[in-house]
Amino acid sequence: MNPSSPALLRIDALSFAYPDQPALVSGWNASIGPGVTLLYGDTGTGKSALLQVIAGTLPASSGRLTVAGASLDATPEAYRRQVFFVDPTTDRFDQLTARECTASLAEGDAGFDQAKWQAIADGFSLAPHLDKKMFMLSTGSKRKVWMAAGLASGRPLVLLDEPTAGLDMPSTRCLWSTLSGFDGRQGRAVLVASAARIDTVPLAATIELPLA
Repeated sequence: MNPSSPALLRIDALSFAYPDQPALVSGWNASIGPGVTLLYGDTGTGKSALLQVIAGTLPASSGRLTVAGASLDATPEAYRRQVFFVDPTTDRFDQLTARECTASLAEGDAGFDQAKWQAIADGFSLAPHLDKKMFMLSTGSKRKVWMAAGLASGRPLVLLDEPTAGLDMPSTRCLWSTLSGFDGRQGRAVLVASAARIDTVPLAATIELPLA
C-alpha cells in the first residue's frame, strides 16, 4: 500500500481455520488502502473463506478487523454497513426481482451512485432481466446484478469473489473498465479474490495465498 494512502481495511493478528483443519491464516496483519487489491491464490487456498471473514459473515478464530474506523468486534453493525459483500452461492434474494435485489443491497448506502449503476447494468446487458426474479436468472446474470450494485456502492470496502465467473466477454470488458476507474482519490477499496492474475486493471496491491 502507498504509505500516503489511508488504510480503509486494517487486519490485525487475524487467524482463521475451519474446524479440524489447518489454519488458512494465522496472525495475519495487513492494511488495505484505496483502489483495487487482488487477493490471489489457487483453488482451495481459502480466498472465498477470507472474504467471508472480512465481510463479517464467517467468524475469525482471533484477531481484529476495522473498516473506515469501525471495528467488527466492537461495533459489528456499523462495520457491516461499511462493507459490500454478496456470497455468490446465496439464495436469499431468489424471490426478489433483480431491481428489488439491487434496492435491497443499496439500502442504507448513502453514497450509492444510481447513474453509475445504470451504466454498469447497461454494460452488463442486464436491462432484459431487471424485472425477473433472481431464481430465474443464470449464475452469470445473478453475479452481474450483485456486482453492478457493488461497483455502484458508496461503501468504503467492496469485496468481489471470482468476479469473472460466468461472465461473457462484453460484460468482462465492462467489469475491467469499471474497476480501472477506482483509484486512491475515491477513498474506496475493492478487494478482488481471483484464481487468475489480473493484468487489465491498475492494482494498488496484490496479496498472494497461501500467506508465507
